[in-house]
Amino acid sequence: MRVDFYQLGTEAAERAIPLLAAKVRQAGERLLVVSQEEAQLRAVSAALWAEAGEEFLAHGFAGEAHADRQPILLAPSCEAANGARMVMFADGLWRDEGTGFGRAFLLFGDDGIEGARGAWRSLGTATEVERRFWKRENGRWREGP
Repeated sequence: MRVDFYQLGTEAAERAIPLLAAKVRQAGERLLVVSQEEAQLRAVSAALWAEAGEEFLAHGFAGEAHADRQPILLAPSCEAANGARMVMFADGLWRDEGTGFGRAFLLFGDDGIEGARGAWRSLGTATEVERRFWKRENGRWREGP
């Protein structure tokens, strides 16, 4: 399994999620977006509508009708009612349930660096986990140390 760490700096997660979610969908995968904060999930929903460009990023909320059919499911926990094999932690908090997915994305801002470092170290001891780190540089994502 793979974990991608995305350092957002001061950028809000809901700005990065539409682009990443579009890539997940282009790969034919379903996605679970997790945040403890309902307001953040609502902001992600609005961003998926507004920033998707020409592509519509169909999505819904966990607990609502047809949650199991949603290609992108927004939820407060790691329960993938839509059968997603990919999970994105929008609130910057790593959850150990992430290792139960094929791929996980941890999005974190400047205030979440220490927590992300802890998750990086913890996951480094697991032989079946591949870790990658990404950071914005000149408006583009660059893989780096």
